Amino acid sequence: MIAIRETSKGLSFDVRVVPGASKNEAAGIRDDALKIRLAAPAVEGKANRACIEFLAGLLGVRRSALTITAGEKSRRKTITVGGMTRRELETRLQEVIQP
Repeated sequence: MIAIRETSKGLSFDVRVVPGASKNEAAGIRDDALKIRLAAPAVEGKANRACIEFLAGLLGVRRSALTITAGEKSRRKTITVGGMTRRELETRLQEVIQP
């Protein structure tokens, strides 16, 4: 299960990013984090931008609702989501993991 934490800015969860993949896709859970593969390379913030854009589409929120709060230069990132309840986030993540 993906660990979801409440913060002053919203809900946070961890993502494990694999840049340079053949396509953008959710790839399950790894170490309590959502694992995603991104086609963008890890160069000049391209993978970070792709991460936010991809997650916004998966979660059904605007890109502005998502922030990388830790791990901008790491494959493991902490993402904060504003404007969602814990139940909404859990439901959407569950749908992504088990379509």
